Amino acid sequence: MGLLFDSFWRAVAYCARPRVIVLSLLPLLCMALLAGGLGYFYWGTAVQGVQAALETTGWLSSIWGWLRMLGVSDAPSVMAPLLVVVAATPIVVVVSLLIVAVLMAPALVNLVAERRFPSLERKKGGSLLLSIGWSLGSTLLALVALVVSMPLWLVPPLVLVLPPLIWGWLTYRVMAFDALAEHASKDERRKIFSRYRWSLMGIGVVSGYLGAAPGIVWASGVVFAAAFLVLVPVAIWIYTLVFAFSSLWFAHFCLAALQQLRQEGGNLAAAPAAAPAAEPVALPSGPGGPSA
Repeated sequence: MGLLFDSFWRAVAYCARPRVIVLSLLPLLCMALLAGGLGYFYWGTAVQGVQAALETTGWLSSIWGWLRMLGVSDAPSVMAPLLVVVAATPIVVVVSLLIVAVLMAPALVNLVAERRFPSLERKKGGSLLLSIGWSLGSTLLALVALVVSMPLWLVPPLVLVLPPLIWGWLTYRVMAFDALAEHASKDERRKIFSRYRWSLMGIGVVSGYLGAAPGIVWASGVVFAAAFLVLVPVAIWIYTLVFAFSSLWFAHFCLAALQQLRQEGGNLAAAPAAAPAAEPVALPSGPGGPSA
């Protein structure tokens, strides 16, 4: 627990560093360019497709008729952009995590290593390709879990539990691996994952709940369409800052655990072996018995 809380407050302190703040803005820039490009090429097509699906779905026709009686003449055209935004939100969140894992996590791990663990040997147990593959595989599993669990989000208690748990699991898988990829060997990484499994999972779950908090900003951007262009970038930046904090927390925890593991191994290797018991020395004896 001491290692858990020590790494927590160190991560909080590091978030105030200018270097970390600048790094947290880089994924926002990438996300803005990506969202702008996709919106430019596919927004109209996506909205038209959703609107056509809403208008041609048989069981919805009675709802549109009822809304027209209340004075809402073209409800599908109003709902279609909102549904596109809502459907794109989980994808934006997951892409943000991938961008943080690829761009921010290595830089933040190096920052922690340079300042706290400059003498820690880098055994390079995880290559860049392995890290990307690990992140993509974990992200794919998380996306499947998100899609499968979406119907359960309609149950009020579960919407507060399931997304943060899935998010925490994904954060744990990606961030812990990246924190150890450069410094730990494959065997050391497995030992740390085994010894500190519940602590690492706890960090992931807490990070998951923190990552769910900016969803209020997302919801505000959907409700208040006029503020969408302002609230959504703010929400993305909050997400990336949460990711940066999570990466720093994992880096401080994992590198400290790795240093402790190596110190334990060094102490065992340096411990002197127990001296063998002395063999009794036979004294020469003469014809009259043992000699003096």
